[in-house]
Amino acid sequence: MFNYTNSGITISSVLDNRRATNDNLYPIKIRVTFQRIRKYYATGKYLSINEWESLPDSKKKEMISIKVDIQNTFDTVKSVIKALLYEGGFSFEALNSRLNKSATDTLNNGFKLKIQALKDNDQVGTYLFYQNAYRSVENFSGENILFASVTVDWLKRYEKFMEKEGNAYTTIGMYCRAIRCVVNDAKKAGVIKENQYPFGSGKFEIPTGQGRKLALNLQQIKAIVSYSDGNETTERYRDLWFFSYLCNGINFADMLKLKYSNIRNGEICFMRAKTVRTSKLKKEICAVLTSEMNAIIKKWGNKPRKQDKYIFPYLNGKETVFTEKRIVKDVTKRCNKRLKVIGKALKIEGLSTYSARHSYATVLKRSGANIAYISESLGHNDLKTTENYLACFEKEERVKNASLLTNFGE
Repeated sequence: MFNYTNSGITISSVLDNRRATNDNLYPIKIRVTFQRIRKYYATGKYLSINEWESLPDSKKKEMISIKVDIQNTFDTVKSVIKALLYEGGFSFEALNSRLNKSATDTLNNGFKLKIQALKDNDQVGTYLFYQNAYRSVENFSGENILFASVTVDWLKRYEKFMEKEGNAYTTIGMYCRAIRCVVNDAKKAGVIKENQYPFGSGKFEIPTGQGRKLALNLQQIKAIVSYSDGNETTERYRDLWFFSYLCNGINFADMLKLKYSNIRNGEICFMRAKTVRTSKLKKEICAVLTSEMNAIIKKWGNKPRKQDKYIFPYLNGKETVFTEKRIVKDVTKRCNKRLKVIGKALKIEGLSTYSARHSYATVLKRSGANIAYISESLGHNDLKTTENYLACFEKEERVKNASLLTNFGE
């Protein structure tokens, strides 16, 4: 079913029908032939002769899974042989030694170690992301994926699998970067060698996708802030969105963790949780506490205003990090649901909590604010990050303006 030939070495997946089990099944093996010598390597799978013959075209879920496992073992043997040929010396002794070393660990175990480390470090968001990525990888290729089988071909097949599952290229790219991170850890640990590394120029290049980022203009923002359907819940989430916009585009996770002690000298000062772990420079962000923000706090905030109390009534400080994450996610989801109602009424597509931050940056840019100021207020560590962040919005503006060139009013 799977075959490969290189430099006088032939690799084939075969049904070893020399001896059957008590159930009349035969082991599937990877046969390597070199200088008329044959060696067999187990896949751990067994089939009857009829099942083996029908395997290539079978649509049964169980048979497809077996086929994937066979290909994983085949790709492992193939990648090791290619590496040995590249290094200039193939022998069955070297092949056996390398295969035994490759079998000492798997991509699955690498993911599990990474996930546990994130959990121990209370990095809840990243922990949940790696769990989802690992679940996707396991659904694609099983529970025993040798690092040596994570080749360029394997990654391309995974990309196609993700596409068929209906995933956006943004998600595909993120999951592939998670795989790369785990493989990088294995490389550092000596589990794989440099010539087995599948990522980079001329190898597998991780796809990138660009999600639609909505940046509103001042007229649209005014319409949102003025909108009311007579529903108190709609007004509360509308105001939380407006607060996020005014507070330097603060994300909801950071906003819900604000305490009254964060208000100092007429400003709200805070650190972004997203970058405080990863940046050596711990940069505090300060946003002027405007009259509009004060009005929102007065209307929806906790009372009385005690220094150790959260500004908004969603957290109490006694939650575990996982409960905290769940609450923030729930509030964000509820807000987006209301924003969708507002957006539909005002004919603004894609309105979400993210658009508050996008709009904050773009309104300042279009109003002539210094990019260094925008960078500092967003909490970016360098101007390049801010320039890249704003670039996609400016492209939207260019596309919109280009259409005006042929708006003949016919």
